[in-house]
Amino acid sequence: MQTLTVDLGDRSYPIYIGSGLLKRTELFTPFIQGSSVITVSNETIAPLYLQPLKANLEGLKSSQVILPDGEKFKTLEVLNQIFTGMLESGCDRRTTLLALGGGVVGDMGGFAAASYQRGINFIQVPTTLLSMVDSSVGGKTGINHPLGKNMVGAFHQPQCVVIDTDTLSTLNDREFSAGMAEVIKYGLIRDTDFLTWLTDNMSLLMSRNPEALAYAIFRSCQHKAEVVADDEREQGQRALLNLGHTFGHAIETGMGYGNWLHGEAVSAGTVMAAELSQKMGWLEHSDVEEIKRILSLANLPIAPPSDLSATEYNQHMSRDKKVQDGVMNLVLLKKMGKAVLSNDYDPAALQAVLERK
Repeated sequence: MQTLTVDLGDRSYPIYIGSGLLKRTELFTPFIQGSSVITVSNETIAPLYLQPLKANLEGLKSSQVILPDGEKFKTLEVLNQIFTGMLESGCDRRTTLLALGGGVVGDMGGFAAASYQRGINFIQVPTTLLSMVDSSVGGKTGINHPLGKNMVGAFHQPQCVVIDTDTLSTLNDREFSAGMAEVIKYGLIRDTDFLTWLTDNMSLLMSRNPEALAYAIFRSCQHKAEVVADDEREQGQRALLNLGHTFGHAIETGMGYGNWLHGEAVSAGTVMAAELSQKMGWLEHSDVEEIKRILSLANLPIAPPSDLSATEYNQHMSRDKKVQDGVMNLVLLKKMGKAVLSNDYDPAALQAVLERK
């Protein structure tokens, strides 16, 4: 087992990464303050992993809320199912919520924990690659709105993150590839050595080699923990973790939540950000081709959907959380391994990217 720490002073917390961690009672019990726990999971994950997790909870009053599976259920209505389950189970301010699942479960479970009786403790137990390397770390929680992704939520840090890499054995290939988009992101924005390693070892990663996967997850979480410790509320460099996300969120919203997986949309959006960076004179054509190559090695899309118009992109992107005072900021690449948040881009160049010219 490897351990990282998200350094937030008296709110610091550990990230545990390893095999068989769902059965490690000692990883959970120090972070359960009261006599009751409630586990939030979904219909896909609960039958696989709820019982091993519940074995850690002997002597505690334990209940669960099982949600439908999918991004399209990341809604206010489904969030209310969690609150109903908590109230029916008699959860109080000392109850600890366990979020067992992928990014949707983690975001919604965390938001429920942030909101219930104005805030209770929770533990992230991610079971998808994407949630392991990104969404489970850093305290971003929330739900989608029909007009925009993740537009309603709260910052609420977990007590710990328990990453059992064995759960990846049941993850389907499409979801696995989607998670690789967030892994590759770290190399593109701040670590070219890692990017080179990913390129050289992509075949091992895609075959789910345990050692290669453990290293990629650890390195990704290390980057995420460092960025969150420096900028918890995304006032500066944490925004750089959103490379490709402004374009990607527009794809997810425009195509209907769940039709494009988050990582797939981020992959296509990353190429669009790279193309705009090239038009700005920051990247070479060869850089953009290299980005396309590594994403393709991970079986990710490198072109956006053809049936989203530039007008629709602009409409959705105008509601992005990085819009400030009516000005849209984008995460672009000054060079490979160096990202910037900028509104100093040529609007005509952006339009050309959106129109695929």
